Amino acid sequence: MSEKPAQTPDTSPDDAGDEPRPPARGSMDWVVFGIAMLMCTGFVGWGVADADGLAAAAQSALDRILDSFGWLYVLALTGLVGVAGFIAFSRYGRIRLGREGERPEFSTGAWITMLFAAGMGTGLVFWGVAEPLSHLAEPPLGGAEAGSAEATRLSMEYTIFHWGLHTWTLYALIGLPLAYGIFRKGRPSLISSVVCPNKPTTSLASRSVNAFSVFLTTFGAATSLGLGAIQINDGLASTFGIPVNNTVAIATITGVTLLFVLSAVSGLHRGIKHISTINAVLAGLIMAFVFVAGPSVNLIQTYIEALGGYVAGFVPMATETGLYGGGEWVNSWTVFYWGWWMGYAPFVGTFVARISRGRTIREFLLAVLAAPTALSLLWFSIVGGTAMHMDRSGDGELTGALESSGEGAVLFALFEQLPLTAILSVLVIVLIVLFFVSSADSASIVLGMFCQGGTLAPRRGIVVVWGSAIALTAIVLVLTGGVSAVQTVSIVIGLPFLILLIIAAVRFVLELRRDHADPSESSGVH
Repeated sequence: MSEKPAQTPDTSPDDAGDEPRPPARGSMDWVVFGIAMLMCTGFVGWGVADADGLAAAAQSALDRILDSFGWLYVLALTGLVGVAGFIAFSRYGRIRLGREGERPEFSTGAWITMLFAAGMGTGLVFWGVAEPLSHLAEPPLGGAEAGSAEATRLSMEYTIFHWGLHTWTLYALIGLPLAYGIFRKGRPSLISSVVCPNKPTTSLASRSVNAFSVFLTTFGAATSLGLGAIQINDGLASTFGIPVNNTVAIATITGVTLLFVLSAVSGLHRGIKHISTINAVLAGLIMAFVFVAGPSVNLIQTYIEALGGYVAGFVPMATETGLYGGGEWVNSWTVFYWGWWMGYAPFVGTFVARISRGRTIREFLLAVLAAPTALSLLWFSIVGGTAMHMDRSGDGELTGALESSGEGAVLFALFEQLPLTAILSVLVIVLIVLFFVSSADSASIVLGMFCQGGTLAPRRGIVVVWGSAIALTAIVLVLTGGVSAVQTVSIVIGLPFLILLIIAAVRFVLELRRDHADPSESSGVH
């Protein structure tokens, strides 16, 4: 099945006064490509030449940002959640991302699985057991005794908080202005289109924003691929006794790269769509098995209490800066996460925009914010809840496994306590691979879009180039031990992107007010 042709942008009366600028159809922007590639090569070269120096510089910069701007992350992201909620339930919610009456390009099920797989699937597998156990051993804000019932409650609430509305608001408030501009105004699919929409795509400001987005996306995807290869290696070691070493990790990266490049060049309607559906089925089967084999009644209670705790504690958690205690914990977890998600915001937001033609603004926001939050709550309640129950009951000693083997391996330590360990481990290894395939191929497609003037259908050659660049970067990081250092770099450079995101959100609200002014307001009637 071939890709659907791009439809003519809506030029209805509500767009009057803002002349559409059609995106360049696949023309290569060598300036953006060259600058981004030089930036990526420079950082990788630094990592190869002086991995310890890169790590030290990145950590020093991160410490300064956390100390000086941690409050800004807390305030800005919570404010953006409020902006998203306002837009969703305002009169603007009825506006369609496309021509009036246009049908969505993808079914609701396929749409949700694709946005979820691109934005979060890999992280859930990696942290599904590790984060709840980490909070159990070191309770949030020092508010409970380690291993206690109160620590269990706080652990689940803060885990959901870190993977819930705040995270998806970042993606939504990049994706929504992009989708509005692409499908209603004919703008190119570029981050510069929402940050500085009145500037030509060849201007210094636009090219700087787009090159920075390419750089941030490449390192976010490469770091995830490197961490994923390490976790896959842990799973192969646990299940088949394959040694944990760089050779296996590189072979894993190479194999995953071949898969995601093939998926990316086959197009949205073939590759990513079908892989995302398989991901959803596999994740559902794994959750169902763990639920049945684990402490089922306890998991139901965990889900209910985690949901209630997240809702009831949302405002206190969302405004906690650690001023009156626990500041180090807030910086090392909450603010660290907010900065880490920034590295994914350019490509996940752009990808979500690309697959959302035909949705209304309200439908877009409610689905993008609520569906992944609900799915994350379900995953952590079942997988993380089982791990915490076993650890507290003394059955698994999983906290010890977390400390000795690391975050990636502790998931497989949990499976050793369940029936059909080998089958379950193999299924999870396949799930990790497919989640990384769907995430990396969406990143490759978006990178192609950024380098080709914002076209919705980048050339296969440039998609392959950026897919290969992501893989080579990940391999170099694994060989030099620089994965964690570049992860830190991604968080550091995420701060400028937060500023760009705030500008984009403000511009979008003002554009909605201008394009869809209430007649009663313009006439002075209230």
